[in-house]
Amino acid sequence: MNFTFTKNARITFAVLMLIGVIAGVYGFMTDDTAHHNRFWANLLINGFFYFAISLGALFFLALQYATEASYMVVLKRVMEGISQYIYVGGAVLILVFLAGTLHWHHIYHWMDPEVYDPTSEHYDKIIAGKAAYLNQPFFWIRTIVYLGVWMFFARLFRKRSLLEDQQGGTKIHFKNMGMAAIFLVFFAVTSSTASWDWIMSIDTHWFSTLFGWYVFSGMWVSFMIVLVLLTIWLKGKGHLPQVNQSHIHDAGKWMFAISFLWTYLWFSQFMLIWYSNIPEEVTYYITRIEEFKWLFFGVFFTNFLFPMVILMSRDAKRQIGYLITVGVIIFIGHWLDVYLMIVPGSVGHLHFGFMEIGMFLGFLGLFLYTVFNAFSKAPLVVENHPFLEESEHLHI
Repeated sequence: MNFTFTKNARITFAVLMLIGVIAGVYGFMTDDTAHHNRFWANLLINGFFYFAISLGALFFLALQYATEASYMVVLKRVMEGISQYIYVGGAVLILVFLAGTLHWHHIYHWMDPEVYDPTSEHYDKIIAGKAAYLNQPFFWIRTIVYLGVWMFFARLFRKRSLLEDQQGGTKIHFKNMGMAAIFLVFFAVTSSTASWDWIMSIDTHWFSTLFGWYVFSGMWVSFMIVLVLLTIWLKGKGHLPQVNQSHIHDAGKWMFAISFLWTYLWFSQFMLIWYSNIPEEVTYYITRIEEFKWLFFGVFFTNFLFPMVILMSRDAKRQIGYLITVGVIIFIGHWLDVYLMIVPGSVGHLHFGFMEIGMFLGFLGLFLYTVFNAFSKAPLVVENHPFLEESEHLHI
């Protein structure tokens, strides 16, 4: 049974998007921060968070190709559908970066040319020392390369997947294996450098060698949450008949495992910086602990304890209610994690109201509209994949 993007679903997502637009306009009009930084920070938070989920889907899809994994083949179209948001998410990020270049906001302090001018009262020796990397021409070259290559692979994998449905055989599969290996090498570097450029450079004086991996782990677990929740929803609506309890169990194990990876990297980065107590490093955490203390530590314990306590047992990862409960909670938790990476360095104080909640819901509607639209363009289960039969008979 092919997926039908119903009128009711379209209306629901359109309402969410309308809420987001209203919240954005209201937030922009009432934003009393310099250069409307709060509004632009929220646009960056949601732009990056949902874009990262689609990029995580592309990464995990490539990982399945490169490792010739069979167990997730019946979920391949779901992953492809999630990855198709990458074009919309990329456009939102371009808008935020372009606004920074035009000085409509000052989220990225290093974009101000005066910080590089020794004769200016705004001259910043530390930022000026990073000018070889943090300059606008090089930033835009990197950004265009990141987005261009990632979007190329998203389109390539989708196109070949649909072609494989028609042609069968193993030729396309082996081509995808080779291209996936190339993508993973490129992604291994650029997933970190993009996080440096787009997020870590907000706190320009600060740096962490673990930051790229930390952002990547959040991206990965956020995607796994979405994959689990969408699979459960689709299965409940009578789609994905080949998906059995073992497939959902496997996806739940990934959600559980990557939550621990994220926790390990969060704690490693925090503990090493806190223990060494080097002034230029601890400044990052001083702001977050002084201005965002309860939220900062609350996000850590939420994203760590809920998966650990609830999803530890095998049976729990097979219980739909447990997976949905944990998934929704830590989905919000990882959105708040992105919030904490961006707002302290761009706004400085905790602001949380209608704009934040409304824009989160608006982008959720936009994300789901794009993904559901992609679902409706092709059968939800692939055909003629070499490992399809093996995937259908998964049993653990």
